[in-house]
Amino acid sequence: MDNISRLMFAVVMAMAYMAMGAEAQNTTMAPNSNATMANVTMTPNVTMTSSVTTTSSVTTAPVTALTVNISRADCRTTQLCAAQPENCDPAVAGSCFFVSIMKSSVQTFSFQLRGVSSGYIAVGLSKTSTRGQNDTTYVCANNNRKVKFFTALLDKGVLTINNKLPPVDSVKGSVNGQTIQCTFSATVPNATATRNIDTSYYLSISNGTFNSETDTLDSPQAILNSDKAVDLTEPITTVLNSLNSAPSAFCLSQALLILIGVLGMMML
Repeated sequence: MDNISRLMFAVVMAMAYMAMGAEAQNTTMAPNSNATMANVTMTPNVTMTSSVTTTSSVTTAPVTALTVNISRADCRTTQLCAAQPENCDPAVAGSCFFVSIMKSSVQTFSFQLRGVSSGYIAVGLSKTSTRGQNDTTYVCANNNRKVKFFTALLDKGVLTINNKLPPVDSVKGSVNGQTIQCTFSATVPNATATRNIDTSYYLSISNGTFNSETDTLDSPQAILNSDKAVDLTEPITTVLNSLNSAPSAFCLSQALLILIGVLGMMML
């Protein structure tokens, strides 16, 4: 192979490497200062907009004190679990974002949610891989060191508190520094006992800022997006974070360095 052929081969390989990285499904954004353990990405075509201020008519579910730490003891036996970092222990201090879901009845599911934020943490349920299309979202906010619970809809990056979503009860919560924990029982929209597709959702965990004086939820920043729709009734399902598969600038720079190195050797 002569020098020209080697040059063409090196250019083609480097361009192919970079093209593969550019086709990843999410566009990487700067991470939230409270989410040090995860790359934060937002779904393409979801426009970030200003936060939505709720009105005085907003009502919230009553919250009692959560006196124990959430744990992953029942994961893969009775509870479907998702976490970022993967398999982190929510019972241990640190930046662990965690949700577990267990079926209680045909449409009712028990949730455990844990995360780190000075504002709020949230778990979302979406029927499509494109998040932000009126997704049902359950929000646990730090309201002066106590949990305030909201049901909301996420549409085009905006969380709107919605009192008309199916009922939520048995809400418990705690705030320790920036660690927020809450448990609750929710009637999941459209869930039935006859078809797995009716209980299958794309899961997400996010956090954001919260204004306790005006009940304002700023636009969420994604911590975890499941790589596929998962059946909430199947605890053995492994939930992978699609955000972790986004290409890094480091990988792309490696491709450029390889190309430059090959070209340099050929010129010797």
